[in-house]
Amino acid sequence: MKLLLTCEHATNAIPSQYAYLFETHHEVLETHEGFDPGAFDLFKSLETLADARYYQKVGRLLIETNRSLHHPSLFSRFSTKLEQSEKNSIIATYYTPYRSQVENMIRNFQQDNHVVLHVSVHSFTPVLNSLERNCDIGILYDPGIPLEKQWCVQFKSLLNQKSAYRIRSNYPYLGKADGFTTYLRKRFPENYLGVEIEINQKFVNSNLMDGRVKKLLFDCIEKSIKKAP
Repeated sequence: MKLLLTCEHATNAIPSQYAYLFETHHEVLETHEGFDPGAFDLFKSLETLADARYYQKVGRLLIETNRSLHHPSLFSRFSTKLEQSEKNSIIATYYTPYRSQVENMIRNFQQDNHVVLHVSVHSFTPVLNSLERNCDIGILYDPGIPLEKQWCVQFKSLLNQKSAYRIRSNYPYLGKADGFTTYLRKRFPENYLGVEIEINQKFVNSNLMDGRVKKLLFDCIEKSIKKAP
């Protein structure tokens, strides 16, 4: 098994030529709408486990790399006002290269007869639309894919054995909802496991993930890889 690690919402960076879109809304870039606080720090703490690793270097408020091209939220309320020609340029410059390099790496691994475990690292806001999310760590996957489900059930069991955190499956989002892993499952129907890990941002301070959470995930992913079927 090869571990592929990604982080689609690592940063809130906006290329200088599009900074004007946020001139009167710069503060939104620092919120969960602009990026996933703590996710990149967690990603970096897991890097030594990975056989390949990629993170998106532009913010989701320019283009949402974790959405399909047809998704209505591909461009944010700020960037959707751009002309279609400019949107096409953003897709060609930032979206397609990122997703293509990940897809190509999966293909390369599979050509060498490896099973690919793709772990996409995210974080989520503790409260959304005035509702508190009752979860510390979410594991998103497609329960209709036996090997993917098997790995995630085993991984969840390890997390529960080693911590008192509230671990939930397919929460706060469904693993089958539109996203990069969902797209990749269709591209690679065999020997690909697409798993999103979502960490509650209550464990984040100054964009750094709690060290206990990082160690827990490192240890459990490492052990799960070794035990993988």
